[in-house]
Amino acid sequence: MTHDAVAIHPLVSPWGRFGLYSFFIDAPEPAIVDTGIASSPAEGMAPALEAIGRRIEDVRWILLTHGHIDHVGGAHALWELTGRRARVVIHEADAPMLRSRRAHVGEYLAGRGRYLADPDGEAKVTAAANAVISGEMEPSLLVKGGETLSLGGGVTVSVHAIPGHTPGSVAYVVDGQRSVFTGDAVQVHGAANGFPGYTDPAAYRASLEYLRDEVRPRHLYLGHPYRRADGTPYGVELDETQAREAVTQSLDIEERVATAACACLAAGLRPTDSPYSPFVPAAEELGYRGDPTLEPSPFFTSMHGYRLRNPNS
Repeated sequence: MTHDAVAIHPLVSPWGRFGLYSFFIDAPEPAIVDTGIASSPAEGMAPALEAIGRRIEDVRWILLTHGHIDHVGGAHALWELTGRRARVVIHEADAPMLRSRRAHVGEYLAGRGRYLADPDGEAKVTAAANAVISGEMEPSLLVKGGETLSLGGGVTVSVHAIPGHTPGSVAYVVDGQRSVFTGDAVQVHGAANGFPGYTDPAAYRASLEYLRDEVRPRHLYLGHPYRRADGTPYGVELDETQAREAVTQSLDIEERVATAACACLAAGLRPTDSPYSPFVPAAEELGYRGDPTLEPSPFFTSMHGYRLRNPNS
């Protein structure tokens, strides 16, 4: 099998307002990139694979782009369906999210939860983690970026660290054909919430530049159908031209968000009754009129990221 013969199949699982996308790499040692939530492997992946003449039992690699609930939630269930034979791969910085449901609650409390006036917020995140994470587990392989994974038959996948959306976000690249899986690391204008979400703005920007200048995707696979400025979705399978456009737009949008956030922080944060409090001026400057309280609350996630970069705010 040559590299160019490696087929990629999107596997979609519904969850509320979101379509959760995983991808099947049809290699001699088949891989699935990201796993949706607890129900996704049995209800979404298995029948989709059967429809193309493949079996979920034969999957030998589970490649996780990052640790968020909708990407690792189905990992344990998928691992079980492979007879526990698949190797589960995640970056060491996001591994706590695979090992512990409580880590998702801790992330909420330390970040966006500081701004959401919801006395039941912690309980809701706890309930969600219990419901949609199929099991806590230890990964088979921790990566940092720079590793090469062999999927048999000469097919290799290289691992690239692209932090920013989360500390442990990675891109998986099918070598020889530049098929690149980035999870949620290319946000453009965001997905269903209409705002890009990242925990570390500087790292997010540097990772986008790295993708543009070094990785240069020929085929780019996104974790959700992220949107253009007019609200229309890209879809999750982008060709080379669309990939370059999405990365460039993501950089442009981050620059605008950074300008608005930094101006807001420089003026001093003032609590108000607005749902955008204390970042009302930033929302107004950006023309953001979405509901900032809807999980995963990317508006507050990103604003908090800029605040962490400005410790005097």
